[in-house]
Amino acid sequence: MAQQIVVALIVALAAIYAVWRWMPGSWRRGMAAKVAAGSQRAGLVDAERAGRLAQSLGKTSGCGSCDSCGSCSTPAGKAAEAGKTSVPRSH
Repeated sequence: MAQQIVVALIVALAAIYAVWRWMPGSWRRGMAAKVAAGSQRAGLVDAERAGRLAQSLGKTSGCGSCDSCGSCSTPAGKAAEAGKTSVPRSH
């Protein structure tokens, strides 16, 4: 019985991690602020630590998060690039 509980906890934590990792960046930052505020209200951390917690949880983790790295062009950037003359590419 104890093994089943431990396995269920591991699977639940893995599911939470996967959802957190793949949710949109704006949602992640909003949820991070709520988690940090809740931990501060519960007395687990002080205000400074809650701010750092929100920043840490709100960070994106790697290349799969195009909203933070700036390597992908935005719609405005694509419109600006469309106005530029481009050099034809040979295949």
